[in-house]
Amino acid sequence: MLTGLAWFATGMTGRHIGCATGDLRRALYSEGGERMLKHLIGRCSREGERRILSALRQVVRSAAVRARLDVSLVALVMFAMSISFIAPGLSYAQQPDHHKDLTSLSVDELMNVEVTSVSKKEEKLFQTAAAIYVITHEDIRRSGMTTVPELLRMVPGLDVARIDGTKYAISARGFNGRIANKLLVLIDGRSIYSPETSGVYWEVQDLILEDIERIEVIRGPGGTIWGANAVNGVINIITRRAQDTLGGLVAIGGGTEDKAVVSTRYGGKIGEKAAYRVYAKYFNRGGLVDSSGRDANDTQNALRGGGRVDWQMSNRDSLTLEGDISNSHLRENPTAVSLVSPFAPPINRPGDFSAGSILGRWTRVFSDRSDMDLQVYYDRFSRDIFEVGGDIHTFDADFHHHVQIGKRQDIVWGFGYRMVRHASDDSIATPVRFIPMKDSTRLLSVFAQDEVTLLKDRLWLVLGSKVERLKDFDQKSAELNAEPSVRMLWTPQSHQTIWAAVSRAVRTPARSDNDIRGSLSVFPDPVGTPYVPTIFGNENFKSETVLAYEAGYRVQPNSKLSLDTAIFYNVYDRLQTIEPGVPFFEAEPQPPHVVIPLVFDNLMRGRTYGVEASVNLNVTRGWRLAGSYSLLRMQLHPYAESLDTSSKQAVEGTSPQHQFQIHSYLRLPRNFELDASLYRVSSLPSSQVPGYARLDLRFGWRIAEGIEISAGGQNLLDDRHQEFAGRDAAILTSEIKRSAYGKVTFTF
Repeated sequence: MLTGLAWFATGMTGRHIGCATGDLRRALYSEGGERMLKHLIGRCSREGERRILSALRQVVRSAAVRARLDVSLVALVMFAMSISFIAPGLSYAQQPDHHKDLTSLSVDELMNVEVTSVSKKEEKLFQTAAAIYVITHEDIRRSGMTTVPELLRMVPGLDVARIDGTKYAISARGFNGRIANKLLVLIDGRSIYSPETSGVYWEVQDLILEDIERIEVIRGPGGTIWGANAVNGVINIITRRAQDTLGGLVAIGGGTEDKAVVSTRYGGKIGEKAAYRVYAKYFNRGGLVDSSGRDANDTQNALRGGGRVDWQMSNRDSLTLEGDISNSHLRENPTAVSLVSPFAPPINRPGDFSAGSILGRWTRVFSDRSDMDLQVYYDRFSRDIFEVGGDIHTFDADFHHHVQIGKRQDIVWGFGYRMVRHASDDSIATPVRFIPMKDSTRLLSVFAQDEVTLLKDRLWLVLGSKVERLKDFDQKSAELNAEPSVRMLWTPQSHQTIWAAVSRAVRTPARSDNDIRGSLSVFPDPVGTPYVPTIFGNENFKSETVLAYEAGYRVQPNSKLSLDTAIFYNVYDRLQTIEPGVPFFEAEPQPPHVVIPLVFDNLMRGRTYGVEASVNLNVTRGWRLAGSYSLLRMQLHPYAESLDTSSKQAVEGTSPQHQFQIHSYLRLPRNFELDASLYRVSSLPSSQVPGYARLDLRFGWRIAEGIEISAGGQNLLDDRHQEFAGRDAAILTSEIKRSAYGKVTFTF
């Protein structure tokens, strides 16, 4: 029945067209014919495409045939015919890696992207009991962004604020800051949060964006699966398999802010069952401006390289090995002071970072109902900056097993071990010290989650918990935390999903909570004696906790439109406060001074609540719109015994109450693309940061297969604006300028 289509796909000769046309007509009426036609148009050669279109024209000329074609098929045929006139060839409009064009995906396809971050198993986004958003590979290409933090702006409910030329504050559902310690971030399952602070140093997290498969972002607790620090959300950056990056890539870009960005990658096969890729990336980023419009000199340049190997060892076993090294040099304007006269007033200073990691993952499929994987990685991070230097070594092993039992139970369970060694490079004169200078911790964990089918294809109950034991090698005591969750998922109809969840998560203490000493400022008394307000850690600091209530609704009224909404109510306890201590006199280092201690404690509780909504609309085959709105309210309450008068206002004022955005992706004739993004973020009143609107434009053109150029502008609505000011920034904040960029990408 589909013989004619098969001939076209394999490149038949011209004399076959006449007799194949009859087969083509029959194929169009057959079950799955439309799907087969779409597949062929997407994958055939340019010559094969020409012959398909020629036969299609003969079919359409027949009035009898036209009368029997349904509306969707007529649209498909006419679309295919029009492409032959307005573009040199469909093969040019395809991506070299065969990823679908964003505007050609139906909403159904977008909503049924496979995700793994919710349950550590593959499941459709539409049928997940969590507030999850996926930035796809095509979203990344069409964004015009050059860094991962900038990409994250498009996630509903995620607060992304730039602090200076190199640093960001990123969080979900409140508590934002440079050290946003309630958001867990992973790259291919490898945690990149810092055990020093439980935050993420975004200034040193960089990837070749073309090698990212997708970014899965969960808003809400993920402690049952991912453990500590997955309090308000999880970001999992998933890179592409080596098999999907065969051949070469060279991307060269630059502009008014990113002076130069050069990425290069090459991938190939090793025999029939293995593939590899190696890559390198360099960028030179210019600085932003201060409040008066002068150059802030907060620049950065970095070099990164690495590779990946994927090996299908057998029908059941696969192995992944990946690793990278990086070096980064930046400049910043720190606010911390040294205790050595003249107390190091804030001046522009350099900083150097270096890092390296290696990861191995073994996956085994026992049957279509059972599989497991074992992941092991080692990570080293070194920092040399004015505030404090140091080295962090992390070893992590994680095992998980997925098994289906009977027709109703789907179980995921596993265990993990992590060891962290931290050594600071400080002295009595440095602004920040860790006491003791060296420390080691180990984390043991076990988790289990059971998805029970209550009504087939309609109603599911998900129960699970993770238990973690955190211990300092030098202490006899250890802290034990449980992170349970209960989730319900109901699909009353195939195009509707309703879910609800109750979860507990914790943020375990970091070294900065227990062992830090940081000099904030210096001021003299009337007789000239220096007074030094100083932050002190607390060895009795406990884990912060949250009990989160969530619910969500997803609906696809038709193949062009989808809506996704979530509401949440979070109750926090043992939140961090800064309690005043009794001042004391110090003779060393010189000059003698009075220390005003400010000690970390757990003397605040609070709640947050809000709503997040997003929409996707395929206006036409070549035009897609995506938008979102989020509302956040925070109410914090210090304990009666707390003497902290600043934390409530400071923390409540770090996250905007309202965020709105809309994205337009338009495919034009002759392989041109025009994309636009509009953002609106409300003010941070306690930080005196006004609200702002941001407009980004991108214009792209695929000149030929494997060659693409793009150009655009960002922050086009004003000359400059501020996005963040928080007490944990520890640097002078900068203002973001209007900027322009250009980029050329070659794939071969």
